[in-house]
Amino acid sequence: MTQSVYQRVLGPRFADLDPHLGAYFSALEPGTVGRGSGVYDVAGSAQRWLVPALVLLGWRRILFPEFGRDIPFDIENTPGPDGGLSAVRVTHFATRDRVMEDTMRVIDGRLHDFLGRRRGLEVRFVLSVASGALVMRSDRTWLHLGPLRLRLPALLSAAVDLTEQWDGDAQRVTVRMRHPLFGTVFEYGGRFAYRVEPG
Repeated sequence: MTQSVYQRVLGPRFADLDPHLGAYFSALEPGTVGRGSGVYDVAGSAQRWLVPALVLLGWRRILFPEFGRDIPFDIENTPGPDGGLSAVRVTHFATRDRVMEDTMRVIDGRLHDFLGRRRGLEVRFVLSVASGALVMRSDRTWLHLGPLRLRLPALLSAAVDLTEQWDGDAQRVTVRMRHPLFGTVFEYGGRFAYRVEPG
């Protein structure tokens, strides 16, 4: 069976994940999709001066300008023909739904996440396992403009910290984006239930 992007990057460390997470991060069978539903405790950016930039990122399906608590969300994971994994996350604010899209691929043994409707933002992650949880931290970011691939300096990007852990009877995801000068500029986190279904 084909290994998932997480199995390929973690190698033997994949076995250290909580068994519930091991099932979630394993490869999906061909013809199936993974679907989850849950509630974010918090979602968005409390730094309202960022709204103009977040409106643009919302249009590109990377982030969103809204901020709220106790916000329902859905996720759908789909395996790609190249061994990648694509995800669509829909956050259901009272005023509108916001969509985030991305595709994860393994490049030179490292996990790269391509975000947005055109996959124009590329983030590379370092993966580790801590107490059964998956921990991901970004260490490099690029912007794709047509044929150009431009590495973004730290002051023009934000470090992403993501933790996936098993929390009693559900999975918990926590994502924080931190800028070196402005601190946390975007975050979301909450619990969700997940299932694999025919595609």
